[in-house]
Amino acid sequence: MPHPGSLLGIEALTDQAIASILSSARQLELAGAHPALAGRRIALLFYEPSTRTRVSFEMAAKALGATTYLVLAAASSIEKGESLLDTALTLCAMGAEAIVIRHPSSGAPHFLSRYVDVPIINAGDGMHEHPSQALLDAFTILEIRQRIAGLKIAVIGDIYHSRVARSDIHLLSRLGAEIVLCGPPELAPDVAVTLRPGLRLTRNADEAVRDADIIMLLRVQKERFGGLPLFVERYIAEFQMTPQRLAKARPDALVMHPGPMVRGMELTDAVADGARSLVLRQVRNGVAVRMAILRRAFGDVN
Repeated sequence: MPHPGSLLGIEALTDQAIASILSSARQLELAGAHPALAGRRIALLFYEPSTRTRVSFEMAAKALGATTYLVLAAASSIEKGESLLDTALTLCAMGAEAIVIRHPSSGAPHFLSRYVDVPIINAGDGMHEHPSQALLDAFTILEIRQRIAGLKIAVIGDIYHSRVARSDIHLLSRLGAEIVLCGPPELAPDVAVTLRPGLRLTRNADEAVRDADIIMLLRVQKERFGGLPLFVERYIAEFQMTPQRLAKARPDALVMHPGPMVRGMELTDAVADGARSLVLRQVRNGVAVRMAILRRAFGDVN
């Protein structure tokens, strides 16, 4: 059985756990720092590059008084062929009391949770989930709108490959949002609507954003298509978020993006840097939400 403090995905979280994390994040945002985890040792095990997630988990841990140990795949025995399980067991033998892991294989955190007796925090696994991102997205929406139930959220971009999309869809629809998915067939196949009941899928970005309260943009990795000029041109013409397309949403609609943004393709500078963009607010809120996740990992939920 996974450690009770583990965070492996959104689906496994109870409604009470979600509410507790979001409430704790609000308290920690106001407090700024809290020595709840003084003396605790947390390993950050990252098999993939990361800026926002890795740094915010590190800042969150240190704000709580914990000591962090960063392990990167490119600068450890992982490069010599050491298995994921052996790496985790080694970290635990050295005294790590929790492991935050990002891994390219879907299910890697779940696998570890069956063999190590410390909290495992999923910081993104393959094409599966990114639960802390979904929680900070929900936190950000609640901070501005005070509710999620009844909001129309348009999710535009690479839905098929996105672990952020899966976690956001699970959480935001569970909290009562109406979600419309939008993207080209290569990135948003019809199977995307099976992620959760009640989803709608459209290929028309203008239709997706019409009367939307929130527009959630997802990263499109051009390298998946070899940077094909025709695909990029088509995406820009049909799906790029521009001021003109944003104007079709509600007058107070907000734009979100988990980052990193591909400016000039997914959205224009005017949208990314505009008054309705929550991108940097999401980044800021990531620290408080991840503080709450780490407090929960050690049973400190007060």
